[in-house]
Amino acid sequence: MWPIFWASIRTYAPYVTFPVAFVVGVVGYNLEWFIRGKPPPQTPEDEKSISERREDRKLQESVGKDLTQVVSLKEKLEFAPKAVLNRNRPEKN
Repeated sequence: MWPIFWASIRTYAPYVTFPVAFVVGVVGYNLEWFIRGKPPPQTPEDEKSISERREDRKLQESVGKDLTQVVSLKEKLEFAPKAVLNRNRPEKN
């Protein structure tokens, strides 16, 4: 009798496990929202995307700075790792 029982369980396993998993998922989802409670109200700052907030922060940082004074590219290259950028460059004398 047991071999027939296990063969039938193996055959119909997808039809049994999917509804059980679905019910467990729905109960867990609702239980989590019951424990967590209502989400906090959205503020206008929360509606901005991360890139918009970053742009606003960068604009606030640049207020009062002279944006025409920038570091030259040659000076920036000196701070890069030598193993990568100086590989094909002749050595300075």
